[in-house]
Amino acid sequence: MKCHMKPLVFAALALVAGGAALSAQTPDPRPSSSITKHRRVLPLQGGQNFRDLGGYRTADGRTVKWGLLYRSGSMHFLTQADYAYLGKLGIRAVCDFRDTRERTAEPALWPGGTAPHIFADDYRLDTGAIGKFGPGQTPTAALARATMTALYPRLLEQFNGQYRRMFGQLLAGHAPLAFNCTAGKDRTGVAAALVLTALGVPQQTIIEDYLLSNRYFDPTKVVHSDDQASQAWKQLPPEVLRAYMAADPSYIKAVLQVIDAHPGGAKGYLKTALGLGPSELSKLRRLYTQ
Repeated sequence: MKCHMKPLVFAALALVAGGAALSAQTPDPRPSSSITKHRRVLPLQGGQNFRDLGGYRTADGRTVKWGLLYRSGSMHFLTQADYAYLGKLGIRAVCDFRDTRERTAEPALWPGGTAPHIFADDYRLDTGAIGKFGPGQTPTAALARATMTALYPRLLEQFNGQYRRMFGQLLAGHAPLAFNCTAGKDRTGVAAALVLTALGVPQQTIIEDYLLSNRYFDPTKVVHSDDQASQAWKQLPPEVLRAYMAADPSYIKAVLQVIDAHPGGAKGYLKTALGLGPSELSKLRRLYTQ
């Protein structure tokens, strides 16, 4: 693929890919006893932020099972060896949150015989807010972070149908299951927060898992093409681009605040917005925690 990024923009992306300032403060919240048995990030040659959600402790002392719940970015860069590895994991379903253009530009090329059932919607993601600031406003990292902080709660509504379908698959026992978008941090980050919330994982752990994207997300795989979205990224000042590409705690906290503010708190939100009442939550925890 041809790349026409300005040197400063590429440098900004490299800083994020290498784990800029935020990642230095992002511990990998794995139980120490599980480090040699399980991998938080999968050992894939072309993986993009492909991680296992297992090992996290719940508020009632249980543990999310390893090898059943995966979050990822685009799977377009996976190699044949990667697909062979994933085939051995037995992934049965993939919820792909990318829009029609994203999936067409970067298809996931699962080989025949090992391909999971792919769930996706045809829609057009609105990226109009990228790089657009008010009259007289100078693009800054602070304004970019404010844009992202306002965007995240809207993802709860925009992708409600897809998140409901994901939980439907989980309740049906169609796991191991993976869910992904392009970067594996925004749409996927909200999905992971919802899954971990439903399983009873504390919010601090949810935030720590979200911040791991600063370590495992490679933004150079996102801003690489000549399509309209990539062109918009390339026009941004480096520090602004970094703010958009980073997993900032304020982004996911904005989602958690909406959930907490719902009548009945998290349990009320899960029931009203996602149809997860006490029996559904009990089943999810029985299937995916131990």
